[in-house]
Amino acid sequence: MELTYLHTFLEVAKSGSFTQTAEKLGYAQSSVTTQIQKLEESYGAVLFERFGRRMKLTHAGEVLLGYARDIIRLHGESKEAVSAQHGGSLAIGTIETLAAFFLPPHLQAYQRAYPEMNVMLQPGNEPAIIEAVRTGELDLGIILDPPFADPDFHTVAVREEPLVIVMHPDHLLAGIAEVAVSDLAGESLILTEDGCTYRAMLLGALKEAAVGCKLSYEFGNLEAIKQCVVYGLGVALLPEIVVREDVRLGKLAARPFAHPACKFYTQIIYAKKKWVSKPFRHFLEQVGGSAMAG
Repeated sequence: MELTYLHTFLEVAKSGSFTQTAEKLGYAQSSVTTQIQKLEESYGAVLFERFGRRMKLTHAGEVLLGYARDIIRLHGESKEAVSAQHGGSLAIGTIETLAAFFLPPHLQAYQRAYPEMNVMLQPGNEPAIIEAVRTGELDLGIILDPPFADPDFHTVAVREEPLVIVMHPDHLLAGIAEVAVSDLAGESLILTEDGCTYRAMLLGALKEAAVGCKLSYEFGNLEAIKQCVVYGLGVALLPEIVVREDVRLGKLAARPFAHPACKFYTQIIYAKKKWVSKPFRHFLEQVGGSAMAG
C-alpha cells in the first residue's frame, strides 16, 4: 500500500469531499476515487459513506484514521531522522603516502563536521584497495595512480601529484633541473615495496630505455627510504609531498622525473552501487573539492 493513498484518505476525511481533495492535491477526481477504492480493497472494509453532498467516515474509517495519522507522522519523523543522520562508520583504504601527507587535515575537518562518525583508515597498496572497494569491504579508496577508469567505479581525480627523484644534496643529480631516465644509469636505487604503482612505472621506464641500475634496497616504509637517501645509500622516486619538508630543511634534494608515463593523480574511487549518505557525500566534497563540483 502506498503512503500516497493514506495522504489522500486523510484529506478526504478532513474535507468530506472527493472533489475538494482532488483540487487540493492536484489529482483528477477519478484518481482520488481509485485510491480510496484500493485502500478499501486492501483493508477489506468500506471507509466512507455518503451523507448528502459529504463523505463521512464509517466505523472502519474512524479506526483507520488514527493509524493513518500515526503512519504519516512516523514516516515524516523517519525521513527527518535519516536525513539528519551524522553517525555511522566510514572505511577508507589508502596508501602510506596519502595517509601520512595528504589525508590528516581532511580527516581533522571531517571530524569537526561529523564528530559521531567512526572513520577507519586501512593501509594497503593500490591493487588491494581497489579490490576491497569492489567487494564492499571498504567504502572508498584514495589511490595514487595514473588516471583510473573502471565501469564499476566512480572516480574523482583530486589533483596531480608530482613525482621526484630524491637524492643527497651533494649528489651530482642535484645539479640538474630535472632527471631523465638516462641520468639514472649506474645509480643505486632505493625502491618502495612491490605493488606500488610509481615503482612499477619507474622500473618499466628503465627497462624500456635499457638503462642499467643497481637495485640496492627495498622498503615498505617511506621514512626508511628517506633515511637511506640522507645517508647517501642511493636515490629514490617518491611523491614530492613526501619530501617537501626534508628539502626545505636541506636534508634532501629533489628533482622532477622527466618521463611521459610520470603522470600520477590522487584519486577517490568508490563503487557505483554504493549508497551515498550525507556524511559520505560530505567527505567526497571535502576531499574532492572543485573536482566534485565539476
